[in-house]
Amino acid sequence: MSDQDSAAVAYAVVVNDEQQYSIWRADADLPPGWRAEGTTGPREECLARIDEVWTDMRPLSLRRAMEQASGN
Repeated sequence: MSDQDSAAVAYAVVVNDEQQYSIWRADADLPPGWRAEGTTGPREECLARIDEVWTDMRPLSLRRAMEQASGN
């Protein structure tokens, strides 16, 4: 796919129950366990949104376990 073709494809930002983010073609069914975050648009716009909101790469279950272990 050329850069021009990929610019015409709409993507959606998706998130799973572990609060991990990805992009998915907006015209495709989401895989099980993933839901739309609300941002759609060109690939670069979606990736920029992920950079903005996904600041802690650790899965939610790990963050919770670490918090519990530290007594917080």
